[in-house]
Amino acid sequence: MADPSWTAPILHVDMDAFYASVATRERPDLAGVPVIVGGGSRGVVLSANYLARSYGVRSALPMTRARRLCPTAVVIAPDFEVFASVSRSVLENFRRVTPLVEVVSMDEAFLDVRGSTRRLGSPAEIAEQVRAVVHDEQGITCSVGVAASVSVAKLASRRAKPDGVVVVPPARVTAFLHPLDVGELWGVGEKTQAMLHRIGLVTVGDVAHTPVRTLQRAVGHHLGAHLHELAWGTDRRAITAKAGPLEPERSMGADETFSRDTDDREVIVRELLRLSHRVTGRMRTAGVAGRTVTIKIRFADFTTITRSRTLPEATDVTVEVFRMAVRLYDALGLQRARLRLVGVRVEGLVARTSVHRQLVLGEPEHGWADADRAVDRATRRFGAAAVRPASLLRNS
Repeated sequence: MADPSWTAPILHVDMDAFYASVATRERPDLAGVPVIVGGGSRGVVLSANYLARSYGVRSALPMTRARRLCPTAVVIAPDFEVFASVSRSVLENFRRVTPLVEVVSMDEAFLDVRGSTRRLGSPAEIAEQVRAVVHDEQGITCSVGVAASVSVAKLASRRAKPDGVVVVPPARVTAFLHPLDVGELWGVGEKTQAMLHRIGLVTVGDVAHTPVRTLQRAVGHHLGAHLHELAWGTDRRAITAKAGPLEPERSMGADETFSRDTDDREVIVRELLRLSHRVTGRMRTAGVAGRTVTIKIRFADFTTITRSRTLPEATDVTVEVFRMAVRLYDALGLQRARLRLVGVRVEGLVARTSVHRQLVLGEPEHGWADADRAVDRATRRFGAAAVRPASLLRNS
């Protein structure tokens, strides 16, 4: 039977209990224990794992009430640097699938994959690949909704939780949507839900079969028209590439998980070159340069470390970032430690036009920066595989 997801190219990817999952991923002692991520006694709940949620604990709940609901919960203080780092890595993976990534928040995004299906398979297959990569690289899970419109994909990902995929092709939209309570529609809050219930519109199907003008008289012109679109799943279908609130281009990076754990320096250095090439290419496209080069190393046991060093001048030159990445790796003296993942990140980004490189006596007029820009022009015209460092060709 044909895969129904071919007609549903919009993915909504939502991390499962993101903050709690990240906070506990290296704490096997907390398996089977309710966990709350939040501030002190006067703070609020930032996140809770699913076990804590079964006691009624929800995000934004005052901590005092959360503790009363679930007195056995373990409370963990949030580490926003770690959360932001994981979020950036996840978004980098999304952008390897498609450039059309619309970030909603640190832990969710929409992806338009219609341009990626020839390379990666059907939208449902891509959704499974995304889930597998997030789990493999970050040790957390996500749920994916697959549909032809933004709002239906959002609802589908909610139904997929935790750690699943739900596909709603156009032919199944009404069967999926219409039995739901109107409060399930994306953007319908408690007040709007209560108002619709008061006038007898309880289910999404009730809204769908109410004439638009009747809806507009009841709830207003704009909201009435919008509710009608949501009820039929015909809302916005286009995804706009948009960065997240914690991403601004203060840093850019990329990670890669090896197909099998390796201690081969040649393989590791070649991957550092590939990642440096990818990151600096994105930087030049965005018109930025950065001074701090960071590498991430994840060992076979999932232990993860980072090392960084600041350059004398901001750069977007591939070879300069690569050389520093290799220097940082060699300085670790890992001997035969087996690695699962490596990553390269450039931080402290500034506009490229604000960088004035100090000229060096005897330096050739044209150097690596000019070569990079020539490569960029070739790849824009002929595709990403048109020109690559020679050492990357052997495994291509």
